[in-house]
Amino acid sequence: AGMAAAALVELADGTPAMIGTAAALAIKNLLGLVCDPVAGLVEVPCVKRNGFTTVVAMTAADMTLAGVESVIPVDEVIAAMNEIGRALPKSLRETSEAGLAVTPTAKAIEKRVYPD
Repeated sequence: AGMAAAALVELADGTPAMIGTAAALAIKNLLGLVCDPVAGLVEVPCVKRNGFTTVVAMTAADMTLAGVESVIPVDEVIAAMNEIGRALPKSLRETSEAGLAVTPTAKAIEKRVYPD
């Protein structure tokens, strides 16, 4: 979302500062996101999340072009994102060991994808 927001502002002839602002606004919206792919595949929930984050990117770009500024600079937002990601338990970092990946439905999908 951050890269897409930045790209949209660039395509709209925004300034480098505006590009950073758009990236920061989009990333801040996603800092709580965990990665919990069902059966270790990106189809659930990642593909849908990517679709939804496109709207976040477009909104961040529109807000930036309308004059909204991020209070926290993009470099600090990226550093915070890194810190948050490292603080997440290992089980929530693309391991399929927690979150949506361990629901009863996800486990049934996993058995169909990887039968014994």
